[in-house]
Amino acid sequence: MDENRKKIIINEILYWKQNKMLPEQYCDYLLALYTEGNQPTEQGKSKAKLGKYNLLPLLLIPVFVFLLYFTELSFDLQMGLSSIILLCGVALTVYFFKKGMAFQISLVISALLLLLISVEWIVHFFPEGIIILYAVLIGNCLLWLLAGKKLKLMYFLLSGYVGMGLLVISMFL
Repeated sequence: MDENRKKIIINEILYWKQNKMLPEQYCDYLLALYTEGNQPTEQGKSKAKLGKYNLLPLLLIPVFVFLLYFTELSFDLQMGLSSIILLCGVALTVYFFKKGMAFQISLVISALLLLLISVEWIVHFFPEGIIILYAVLIGNCLLWLLAGKKLKLMYFLLSGYVGMGLLVISMFL
């Protein structure tokens, strides 16, 4: 096959992969077949962008912790700003998921932020309500289990099961 025709086919396969017209594994197989094992340079660029975009969700955690634990704002203002930070994390997760980028880091950060906000809220409004706190923590663990099963993420399944186990143990000890 002549080189011009190969370039056209490779560019078409890259287009299919980028726009998710075929599963990624099929595109990788076809690219390996037509490039004779030499992957095109486009993939190196996407991996370089990956690290840069995952830095943004990681910045949400220090901002959240600073806002919640190191400021003397009113509780309502803290929770309002914390909810905005949580919504930013969820929005980044949805954006990365729709773009086909690695969304797992922002998903984990969003789950952690949700856990911290819910615990802070319960501790503020029900300081003696240990049963309510356990119920909220079980709800978070169930949410992790659901996300793990739905998105086939083993670490969310594991976190949900370990969290449930630790909660059950702490309830009876």
